[in-house]
Amino acid sequence: MVALGRIPEGSCFFRLNSRHSDDVDWRGNPPTSASIAKHHDCFTSLSSLTTSIACSIAPRFEIPSSPHPLITSSAKMSGISKACCSIPPVVSKGYQAKGAYQTINGLKTYVTGPESATKAILVVYDIFGFFDQTIQGADILATSNEQKYRVFMPDFLEGSPADISWYPPTTDEHKKLLGNFFSTQAAPPKTLSKIPNIVAEANQLAPGGAFSSWSILGFCWGGKIAALSVGADNKLFKAAAQAHPAMVDPNDAKNVNVPFVMLASKDEPASDVSAFKANLQVPNHVETFSTQIHGWMAARSDLEDPEVRKEYERGYKTVLEFFHQHS
Repeated sequence: MVALGRIPEGSCFFRLNSRHSDDVDWRGNPPTSASIAKHHDCFTSLSSLTTSIACSIAPRFEIPSSPHPLITSSAKMSGISKACCSIPPVVSKGYQAKGAYQTINGLKTYVTGPESATKAILVVYDIFGFFDQTIQGADILATSNEQKYRVFMPDFLEGSPADISWYPPTTDEHKKLLGNFFSTQAAPPKTLSKIPNIVAEANQLAPGGAFSSWSILGFCWGGKIAALSVGADNKLFKAAAQAHPAMVDPNDAKNVNVPFVMLASKDEPASDVSAFKANLQVPNHVETFSTQIHGWMAARSDLEDPEVRKEYERGYKTVLEFFHQHS
């Protein structure tokens, strides 16, 4: 269990940390008013519907004084395979999607990749839903040279994503909107319960009636979903990854039962990232992209910036190489 922390200014998510692990269980109910009162320095007083998870904006980034280095264990990631990870050129603006939308388990789902692919990846977008940067990322995952994947990105938020204009949440109204969103539409249990049926129905699109393996990748809020999806009871996924994850809880890492990638931005607290890595008992690749903001591989990515574009590409290559080795 984890407790709500402060939102780093410019970050697109609440940060959850484990220092008050008795307060909140995101696998069950949202935090109570009592637990929020306990952390009065982090929270504003809002309506009873939204106060449970609305945070005040922190006055600063929570960035380590020096970037923490690449940390790996058990996974040999020092060299990127040119065969596996030769990807299409990244398009900075005006991206044209290569896949199409289908309905899977009642949800609009972006599906991309060759129909002959025998392996699949489930992508959990960030709370902003379908953005060109995230769709391009799904296409990249599907089109590496050597290993082909069928990639599925469901509309878990069912047509009602968060408005990107809420970030950063500098007004009380934005804080209220965020609080309500995280306690209702984006509550993790609501999404986690949909995943088994999505995988089961998507398997019907595989050449042999089922994909030989599934991996999962989540961005920001979706990163939390990815971590919780590969807990002790996981039998669906053979590998998992999260990019610029929200709600990082080192306790989640103790239960991860498949090879795992964490690609952090400069905005995730170094102590949380290090503690998460220390608790992983599986082959893993944990790395901080020290020049990148929370969201650089998804909706908040500015692909017209050469440095962002380079690190966006490197992030997807890293995930692909890891999945190629472990799925």
